[in-house]
Amino acid sequence: MAGILIIAEHLRGRLAPVTGELIGIAVALKEQLGGPVRVAVIDAAPEALADDLVFAGVDEVLLVNAPTPEFDTVASAHATTEIATAVKARLILIGHTVSGMGFGPAVAARLGGGFASDVITVEAMSGGLRAQRAGYANKVLSWMQFGNAPLVTLMLRAGGAKPPAAADGVVPRRTVTVDFAPVASLLSEHQGYIDPPPADVDITKAEIIMSIGRGIQDEKNVERFRALADRLGATLGCSRPVADAGWLPKAHQVGLSGKTASNCKLYLALGISGAVQHLHGMKHVETIIAVNTDRNAPIFNAATHGVCADVFEFADALETNFN
Repeated sequence: MAGILIIAEHLRGRLAPVTGELIGIAVALKEQLGGPVRVAVIDAAPEALADDLVFAGVDEVLLVNAPTPEFDTVASAHATTEIATAVKARLILIGHTVSGMGFGPAVAARLGGGFASDVITVEAMSGGLRAQRAGYANKVLSWMQFGNAPLVTLMLRAGGAKPPAAADGVVPRRTVTVDFAPVASLLSEHQGYIDPPPADVDITKAEIIMSIGRGIQDEKNVERFRALADRLGATLGCSRPVADAGWLPKAHQVGLSGKTASNCKLYLALGISGAVQHLHGMKHVETIIAVNTDRNAPIFNAATHGVCADVFEFADALETNFN
């Protein structure tokens, strides 16, 4: 087989962070799967994005001139299918994003083979590939094995991997011509962008995070912990129940259905039990301090240091010592 094909995601002339994450996953799998790692840029001006794809482990950047200046699901599905067939890809990686969900399943249906969306982790085994997904509202993690499928298309959730280092030299580029005439009548007309409200935090970039869970008991206590986080120079995070209750905006949530603490060096988990979906977003952090009144809480299995105590007493001690 002929390696891994990554479909670069971009918006308004910039590569989406998930592209680098997909490349990081592909490079990690490269030795076991064999073949080159190729990144396809489907855009009206693909050359403008190619300079941002100089990652170690990428063997070739494929430039595809799209028929529309903005992202189009039909054009992306058609181009991806044509490219994957031409290079005889063994694995296709697409972001599980709003854009990726618009064309990824269509690609898998046309090409056949294995398919999984909303993938968290990918591993290569002697018997083929396997992908990890979440179920039951992110409370259960399960593995899907694809055996000897000649082609597997996977859509990966953003925030679960890191891009590789920059390449020392220039990554080879090649223009690939795709005939869009068969789908010309199906292309959409872009009307404009409607931006979501800006988030007040970016959990993925924070180096120190203090997350709160149901142990804080009431919404009225959120401001106390927000002030404490500010005093410690930490970003305020939370578990899913806190976000679902509306105590904090979704942007603060750490976990499978929230954000991953990608760059965090110190994580304080206050009143968080440690459900699977939350642990996935922070268990990799080098130093984790967990505070919970339940000495059997799962969070202690991931913690570097554990404190079996009331979170309010713990907060009292921090406030006293950081005056």
